[in-house]
Amino acid sequence: MKRLFVRCRHEVLGQVMLAITLVLSLGAAFAEDAEEEAPVVEAKVGYFPLEVNPADYLDRIELPEGFEIAIYRDGLEAARSMAITDTGTLFLGTRSNRKREKVGKVYAVTNPDGDGRGDEIMTLLEGYNVPNGVALRDGDLYVAEVHRVTRFDDIESNLEQLPEPVVIRDSFPDEYHHGWKYLRFGPDERLYVPVGAPCNICEPEAGQGTIVSIAEDGSDLRIHADGVRNSVGFDWDPATGELWFTDNGRDLWGENTPPEELNHAPVAGAHFGYPYRYGKNLVDDSFATDRDSDEFTGAALEFPAHNALLGMRFYTGGQFPADYHGDIFIASHGSWNRLEPDGYKLYRVRMDQGQAVEWEEFATGWLTEEGKFWGRPVDVEIAPDGSLLVSDDFNGLVYRISYQPG
Repeated sequence: MKRLFVRCRHEVLGQVMLAITLVLSLGAAFAEDAEEEAPVVEAKVGYFPLEVNPADYLDRIELPEGFEIAIYRDGLEAARSMAITDTGTLFLGTRSNRKREKVGKVYAVTNPDGDGRGDEIMTLLEGYNVPNGVALRDGDLYVAEVHRVTRFDDIESNLEQLPEPVVIRDSFPDEYHHGWKYLRFGPDERLYVPVGAPCNICEPEAGQGTIVSIAEDGSDLRIHADGVRNSVGFDWDPATGELWFTDNGRDLWGENTPPEELNHAPVAGAHFGYPYRYGKNLVDDSFATDRDSDEFTGAALEFPAHNALLGMRFYTGGQFPADYHGDIFIASHGSWNRLEPDGYKLYRVRMDQGQAVEWEEFATGWLTEEGKFWGRPVDVEIAPDGSLLVSDDFNGLVYRISYQPG
């Protein structure tokens, strides 16, 4: 691999920020579970965790009028990406815990009575290679590890004793950096899998820095989107069937650069800029390219830098007001790469006739006024009753956001 890691003037600024933070707060060094992995010889800028009982802090979450938040289920160490059945069984993948130890588990949380509270926790898998992504299709569970995707048939009927896994594809790169995967089936009945760039900033090898799709049996790999640094969330517009995805910008380029992205990929083949461009048209001159500017597809919406946009869903439930139907909810995992922390929230993206119009903050309060965070949203999922489930890998739990009209 051609790893450039250019120490350009932007990264010099990043190093200055790091040095200042080391002087101000050595206790924040080497924070354990940021979305992006900083080099182990460097401190994490502005990463200040606050360990509390999350049940005691729920009243700090600010939501629009009529919405309320509760803990759906706790006891889910490092819970990340989610998938839910029509009967309410929730599956969760994992990555790493607060000590930055890989957890390797996949959970199922049952809810047979549909009472808005998860019941039994079942640890379905252990010892897997960062099984972040989970997806469901025709009653089967698909699990994405760093290097492979496996299938477990008729999963709800076999929770007590799993069937033998069927390996769908095991030829993905085995590099951990941005190797954890999201997983979803598209309306074209193909399975979509991100293949992240294995670095902060570099020119990745062919096939990396992409979102690919494969047939249900793992064959026929196709690149749907190129120039994608690290997508850990995507969904399809229910009105158009077109793909939208989040992407995380590079680190060590200053407090407010580059923007995070929401991207629109209605057809295969577009290049979304990495490592040459970010947002709508921000050029990173660390990397020269012969490509013309019109060969890149800019972001549909830009978000504040280093927010770590992860899981996203179009809202298709029936519980929230009609104005929310067809809009996007995005989980912001939160920053480590800023002197002033940001993120740790849920965004709402307003859609109009297939276009992203604007974003607004939907749920805030996981970041305190003192600049410390006590929770980190990762993924969002719509429950059968239309409520919104939100995973939090810092606290190892799932929240439920519901709406009660006044």
